[in-house]
Amino acid sequence: MAQAIVYSSTNCGFCKQLKTYLEEQNISYDERNIDENEAYREELARLGMMSVPLTLIGEKQILGFNPNRIKKALAALEAAE
Repeated sequence: MAQAIVYSSTNCGFCKQLKTYLEEQNISYDERNIDENEAYREELARLGMMSVPLTLIGEKQILGFNPNRIKKALAALEAAE
C-alpha cells in the first residue's frame, strides 16, 4: 500500500521535485495527475484545493513541496500503526 497520495499536474516543477524527493526517500506514493484524469481534478476540488502538488499522508494534507511536513506526517502515521 502506498504511504502517500500525490495530486500533481503534468508541467508542475514542484510536483517533479516532490516526486523525486519521495523516490529518493523510498516513500511509496500513488500519483494522481489532474491533467490526465478529470476524476482526480474533482477529488482535489472536494478536498478544497485548487493547486498542486498536494500530498495526502494519513489524514494530513500537505500543500506544495515541504519535506519537513512530509517527514512529520510519516512519523505520525507510523506511530499510529
